[in-house]
Amino acid sequence: MTERSEEQLIQEAYIRMYEGMIEKDESILREVLDDSFVLVHMTGMRQSKQAFIKAVLNGTLNYFSVKHENMPVEISGDTAVLTGQSYVAAAVFGGGRSNWHLQQKCSLKKKGGAWKITRSVASTY
Repeated sequence: MTERSEEQLIQEAYIRMYEGMIEKDESILREVLDDSFVLVHMTGMRQSKQAFIKAVLNGTLNYFSVKHENMPVEISGDTAVLTGQSYVAAAVFGGGRSNWHLQQKCSLKKKGGAWKITRSVASTY
């Protein structure tokens, strides 16, 4: 088995976040999101880790599928930024199902040997 690079581990955290969102899997989301996590929506609305997970689990935020198109990573010591560009099928805040070119600029911090997402700023691309 080959050892994964730090860049790959960071990309895996982003991919796992989407798995948790699509599967409505609270344990995955708790695993990859730091307790300090904040999501900044396109509208400017901010959600804490707890509020985001609750919105995913209760269907306020519904994610159906994702195709990751680009995930460049910049690492500086124990912090990193991943700009994820993914084609996402979602229905959010009571709207109908739509397909989005969703960009999430994620800040990460390495804690206890694992990369945790501390912040995500959503936009389109």
